[in-house]
Amino acid sequence: MTDEKIKSRFSILDFNENPNVGVFCRANDDVIFVRKALAKKVKAKIVEALDAKLVELGIADATIVGSLLAFNSTGAVVTDFVDIKAIKTIENEGFTVCVIDDKLNAAGNDILVNDSGCLVHPDMRQRSIDKLKNVFGVPVHRGTIAELNTVGMAAVVTNKGLLCHPKVTDAEKHVLEKVFEVPVMIGTVNHGSPIIGSGLVANTKGAIIGNLTTGIEMGRIEEALGFL
Repeated sequence: MTDEKIKSRFSILDFNENPNVGVFCRANDDVIFVRKALAKKVKAKIVEALDAKLVELGIADATIVGSLLAFNSTGAVVTDFVDIKAIKTIENEGFTVCVIDDKLNAAGNDILVNDSGCLVHPDMRQRSIDKLKNVFGVPVHRGTIAELNTVGMAAVVTNKGLLCHPKVTDAEKHVLEKVFEVPVMIGTVNHGSPIIGSGLVANTKGAIIGNLTTGIEMGRIEEALGFL
């Protein structure tokens, strides 16, 4: 597999010299929510790779959009310190919005979701899980990945595939396959980081990847997310 073939579907980026692109961005097949104050060239590369509408979003004074927001094609869940302006921005893109008031309110870190299922931090309250079921329109399960509770950062899932932490157990992998109804593979990003969600943002059409990621890692991403 050549670098040219890999790069045709991917954008290798950093956000203001930070390779942890997943901390600042989330996407589905139609919309990309990204932190404000990125260069036009960077935003153009994001759109080119993911082939979706880019929407700049600020959540209160935080730029870590990817850590504070989780969504599929139906609904979005956002941290409870979100402001009204940000909620309106998300709703304007056609989402039902749920503001999570759980102590585990970093939605992007604690929730992994696609259009088939959802996995959440094992300590999330039942009342929060009930809200997630309604807003996402999918079954919600508690669980871990590689015994990590922050499942939203331990993996990236689309409607075609899932890439997760290399130390995922066989039992956890079985759960992931059942919940999300896609193939599950292991890998790393940004030259060996197992925290997949920190360095990768993807949908079924492409991906943006932290610029420390190696060619071998990119090949794994391409295979796991169904781009071959």
